[in-house]
Amino acid sequence: MKNNKKKIVIVGAGPGGLAIAMLLANCGLDVTVLEKRGQVGGRTGQIKQDGFTFDIGPTFFLYPPVIENIFARCGFDFWAEVPMKKLDPMYRLVFENRGYLDAKANIGAMMEEIARIAPDDAPALQRYMDENRQKLAHFKPVLESAFESVMDFVKPEVMKSIFMLRPQLSIDGDLRRYFADDRVRQAFSFQAKYLGMSPFNCPSLFTILAFLEYEYGVYHPIGGCGAVMDKMAELATRMGVKIKLSEGVESIDFDGKRARSAITAKGRYECDSMVINADFAQTMKTLVPNRIRKRWTDKSIKKKKYSCSTYMMYLGIKGRYDDLPHHTIFLSEDLHGNIDQIQHRKVLPESPSFYVQNASVNDSTLAPNGMSTLYVLVPVANLEGETEWNAEAEAKFREFALKRLEAIGLTDLRERIVTEKIMTPQRWQDELDVYNGATFNLSHTLTQMLTFRPHNRFEDLDGVYLVGGGTHPGSGLPVIFESARISANLMAEDLGVSLEQAEREQDIPPAGDLQLERAS
Repeated sequence: MKNNKKKIVIVGAGPGGLAIAMLLANCGLDVTVLEKRGQVGGRTGQIKQDGFTFDIGPTFFLYPPVIENIFARCGFDFWAEVPMKKLDPMYRLVFENRGYLDAKANIGAMMEEIARIAPDDAPALQRYMDENRQKLAHFKPVLESAFESVMDFVKPEVMKSIFMLRPQLSIDGDLRRYFADDRVRQAFSFQAKYLGMSPFNCPSLFTILAFLEYEYGVYHPIGGCGAVMDKMAELATRMGVKIKLSEGVESIDFDGKRARSAITAKGRYECDSMVINADFAQTMKTLVPNRIRKRWTDKSIKKKKYSCSTYMMYLGIKGRYDDLPHHTIFLSEDLHGNIDQIQHRKVLPESPSFYVQNASVNDSTLAPNGMSTLYVLVPVANLEGETEWNAEAEAKFREFALKRLEAIGLTDLRERIVTEKIMTPQRWQDELDVYNGATFNLSHTLTQMLTFRPHNRFEDLDGVYLVGGGTHPGSGLPVIFESARISANLMAEDLGVSLEQAEREQDIPPAGDLQLERAS
């Protein structure tokens, strides 16, 4: 089936932008991706430094069915294209001064692990799994559909799901129906961090996050999550997508509310439709005139609630820590106080929780021989707080973080560091254009979900679509991939094309020495 080769411009080559580029190219559209940075992936890109490779943001690869489907629709086998290792244990939870719990991939083994610290809670795991399997089945059609009006709430599939959601409860509140021991509840609720939220106020819908880990597994892509982005860019390029790196969009030309072209330092890219994959709030404020936005004005954007930020340490070290699991989540003894300081008082946490990825225990490609990588994440307040992240504050918090890491046995870390990169909330904003340094985008409160989130078919503009964590369904890699599917379906509907695999004038060329275009 032939079509008229309408032109699509995608602003940003993050996971959502790459996914929708593949889907749109698959139905014969002329797709150009404009990326400000010198690599694809956005927050799912990588830092390559002194022979070490670090994922910038996501390190857990979860719920592969969504990306499997995108690859399959474009004629590719995800598992054949992307080498993956399934982790077991999936990660270790360390409870400050109160032991640890290894998240076993097998449910029977996980029940035994829970029984080791909380015998009375172990039998409830099967009920948790069964009920969350039902919850996901009921809510999946909602997560896979566009929400463009409050009338969408009265759709039959939405009405059927409401009774499963318990909107009056938080994740922790819902988990109390299964688990009495707060350590076990924390093991099934820390996943709220994927959304940059607290388990004590994150909606109970998101108990499905931990369920997805146990139902589908936690994976490590060989080469890191950024390697998945590189593969998607390679396949998109083979499909005819033009990916232009180091060519950020400096302005958008509008005819009324319709985007007509994107302008970079290299030239003008005319389009019939546009996809915005860059950070939503930052893009609105810098590229879309306030006067043409009705709902998402600068004033409205400023009033919204945003996720926390993160202080990051990417460390290349001598030798290995073979006794440190691939993923370790360390939860503060005063978890309530820790979260209150970050999300409500917006001050530096006194006894922070943290996360460490020690990927080199499973992936030798990330570091030179005899060395390894450590990825350290400490949740902190976003830039709405009063902390000024100058050089002095960075140095002080670095020492504090290194001292905190001694709690999981990294007592000799300082002398083993051979290279490092630090990211603070200020650097998230300055280097990666993340509004307020809010690493996980708009918060996922009930008043900022579904139709209350910026729409995939963006309501303030004509012919503009959104993908990424700032639109429905929300943040996290599988959910961002889902946003790409939703937006691609809407665009195909509007342009009168089919997303089913189209006949092409030429076959997809084989993999070879394809190079993404870089601005000179």
